[in-house]
Amino acid sequence: MVEELVVAGVSVASVGLVYVMAGARVVKQYERGVVLRLGRLLPEVRGPGFTMTVPFVDRLRKVNIQIVTLPIPAQEGITRDNVTVRVDAVVYFKVVEAADAIMQVEDYRFAVSQMAQTSLRSIIGKSDLDDLLSNREKLNQGLELMIDSPAIGWGVQIDRVEIKDVSLPETMKRSMARQAEADRERRARIINADAELQASKKLAQAAEVMSEQPAALQLRLLQTVVAVAAEKNSTLVLPFPVELLRFLERAQQGVSPQQPDQARRSAPRQSAQPPSPDEPRQVGESGVPAAPPQQASTAPWSAVPEQSAGVREPLASSSDEPPEGSKTRQD
Repeated sequence: MVEELVVAGVSVASVGLVYVMAGARVVKQYERGVVLRLGRLLPEVRGPGFTMTVPFVDRLRKVNIQIVTLPIPAQEGITRDNVTVRVDAVVYFKVVEAADAIMQVEDYRFAVSQMAQTSLRSIIGKSDLDDLLSNREKLNQGLELMIDSPAIGWGVQIDRVEIKDVSLPETMKRSMARQAEADRERRARIINADAELQASKKLAQAAEVMSEQPAALQLRLLQTVVAVAAEKNSTLVLPFPVELLRFLERAQQGVSPQQPDQARRSAPRQSAQPPSPDEPRQVGESGVPAAPPQQASTAPWSAVPEQSAGVREPLASSSDEPPEGSKTRQD
């Protein structure tokens, strides 16, 4: 009899131990437990540690509350300025209400992924290409708000959304490269022009100072000679001062008055021009106009030898009176 009682006690203890082991659960620190008893949600969410459930009656579902990194596949869309691009992003979210994440949506991960893809397509169509490339912070905030609005009812909080990469067509890449090159060249030209303007102002100031002190120009010339000679060149180039040219010009202007007379003598004689109809002509006693004087021949075989430098024959009479026996009239 005693043996039967001992066997029965051991059997009951074994069954009790198996029952306890079947209902024992351990919830980790980064998890929360949601208990469904006969299909109904218990209001209490099991925290981390050891917890007990009723075997074959309760069902414990664990929900991870860590931040989940969910990559969004690359989405192809057309921007507002009609450029086809491919954009991919990444979403960081976490579960804040374990019960809602189990009861309100079938699979909260898949739901967040689909919502992120549709929101990314929508944000591509509303943005320009320049915004996608340079103003990503604003786009990230807008995308986060678009995903976070429906995710609140699922017990999910969107931590942040980041656009990873924007893929452009090859033609657009070449166009942007040419645009960037042209902009760089424009900036380089502006900088060079600004440098030339500043240098011209400084040179003008230096010229004013040197004009007040002529000795400064000579000192500058000597400094230039020293700088050139320091390079050990076989050829030394000396700049010619402008003041020396001006001195020679003033000296040339002060030449003796005999030099222009000699230049005039050495100049070739010009052929006589026929008289103008308005000029007075000499006529004879019979009223017939006198014949014009014979012009000097300009042919090379009839060249007249030049007179000596010291003798000049009179070309016309010094008297203005006409010769005797002739009359003058004006036509």
